[in-house]
Amino acid sequence: MTDSVHATTGRTTPAADQGVWADLVGQQAAIEVLRRAVVGAAHAMTHAWLVTGPPGSGRSNAARAFAAGLQCPDGGCGVCRTCRTSLSGAHPDVTLISTEKLSIGVDQVREYARRSMMAPTVGRWQVMIVEDADRITEAGANALLKSVEEPAPATVWILCAPTPEDVIPTIRSRTRALTLATPRVRDVAALLERRDGIDPTTADAAARAAQGHIGRARHLARDEAARQRRRDVLRIPSHLGSLGACLRAATTLVEAAAAEAGDQTAEIEVRERAALEQALGVGTRGARPRNTAAALKELEDEQRLRVKRLQRDAIDRALTELTTWYRDVLSVQLGTGADLVNVELAGAVAEEAARATPDRTIARIDAILACREALEGNVAPQLAVESMLVSLGADEPLD
Repeated sequence: MTDSVHATTGRTTPAADQGVWADLVGQQAAIEVLRRAVVGAAHAMTHAWLVTGPPGSGRSNAARAFAAGLQCPDGGCGVCRTCRTSLSGAHPDVTLISTEKLSIGVDQVREYARRSMMAPTVGRWQVMIVEDADRITEAGANALLKSVEEPAPATVWILCAPTPEDVIPTIRSRTRALTLATPRVRDVAALLERRDGIDPTTADAAARAAQGHIGRARHLARDEAARQRRRDVLRIPSHLGSLGACLRAATTLVEAAAAEAGDQTAEIEVRERAALEQALGVGTRGARPRNTAAALKELEDEQRLRVKRLQRDAIDRALTELTTWYRDVLSVQLGTGADLVNVELAGAVAEEAARATPDRTIARIDAILACREALEGNVAPQLAVESMLVSLGADEPLD
């Protein structure tokens, strides 16, 4: 495939499988929409976009690639300094807005809304990428509305969320929708081989296990500990023979998720506290700065919220793994002929399929979904997971 030159602008645009678009797996239709906007095709560009798609489909990557294409003199070559800094978030006119907390509050939104009104410093556009638009609070969304509705002339907002329904209707109606698809397993595996140098066998297994979630597939392919955690979760259904076993399995799962979250944040927390203490002058000669205790407590509160979110994310990954297990069981029971996600456990899947009925398997999948909904509603993880595992272990659905 060759590059194309836009007849009006004369800008050379990389082909869909090149440049900044190279890592957008299985998103040819979306890439074409964004490329047309980059080159200024008629009616193709707008100042507010809503990029949606299932987890792992590449929403953030698509937003960053679009930002790079808008800033790059060649429409997203992928190799120039402008492209590299736009993709990494280091470009002065590309702002990445995300959160390690459970939500993005109104104060943070107002800060970025003010920034969006500034003219670009070195680029063609002031690009504001909200990677977690679904985490904006209602008050924050209302504060964002005016900036999205009436942006500065050179400002582009790119909001990312799992579905359009995850943002308030007033913002949704003022953005152009761009929907990403779930990448195919073979396309994700090919990306892991090409981009990350993963061997074909590992790449295929990771892509299959991740079911189109590119980031998850990469993590599984590169981290043996992550693969072991997945194997541990998939053993859970075969160890739920009693109420006590269910409760013990719940404790193990929740504690493992907490440990994973703690491991991810331990070093970061030490650095954050040291940086704050240095800024406050803690440990230096003279009087202890006023408000030091309050500042340290605020940091500790933020760190706890981050750990809470990461623990919930870890539990959610475990729920996804359990769903793939029962999806395989149901597929065998119904004789769909679909490829198994957990092909390495085909024997155990066949045994479970013979023991249970399709209705019971569906009820178990419903119990996993109910657990996910409970966690989203801030039910204590231990209680939510215990309830789910007791339902999974029961021979008949619980009322």
